Amino acid sequence: MPELTPKRTVHLADPHALRAYAHPTRMKLVGLLRVEGPFTATRAAELTGESVASCSYHLRILAKYGLVEEAEGGQGREKPWRATARYTDWRGVDSEAAETLNTAVAERYFEWMTHAVETRHQLPREWREAEQFGDDIVYLTAAELAEVRERISVLLESYGERFDDPSRRPEGAEPVTVLRVAFRNRRGEAAS
Repeated sequence: MPELTPKRTVHLADPHALRAYAHPTRMKLVGLLRVEGPFTATRAAELTGESVASCSYHLRILAKYGLVEEAEGGQGREKPWRATARYTDWRGVDSEAAETLNTAVAERYFEWMTHAVETRHQLPREWREAEQFGDDIVYLTAAELAEVRERISVLLESYGERFDDPSRRPEGAEPVTVLRVAFRNRRGEAAS
């Protein structure tokens, strides 16, 4: 099987695919494959703490819905898997399955933020001072909010080449998660 270049985005619309991806282990596997992959079910088990059989099962489910695929080399449980895209998108899908996935992703973001807050004391001072935890209330139209989303995407994409090409990363560059969450705040209150 020839080595393929992953697409930028895989779009999910099928309710079965949305529900399948909402599983925490599957989201974790796709995320790990995007950053650490390709890897085998054995390596997936080491990274997730799940059994090899469980990881193998979840990888097959993800492959069924086009989120991962077999990579070159290996066989059986030692065959490597890779993510098919850098991002997963389900915008425009209005269904109970989409809401289930949105909730699962929000819970995952919360876990990441909680872990970051709980362990930030272990970071060097320069990283602690560079991090951002905060919120803003701004008054926007729906069109302006869409424009803000696009402008942030363009800004972050200017660093995108570093994801696929480690030689473009400056010395000291580390993976940084930037959560982009913007929503209509019916209460009009700020957290901090």
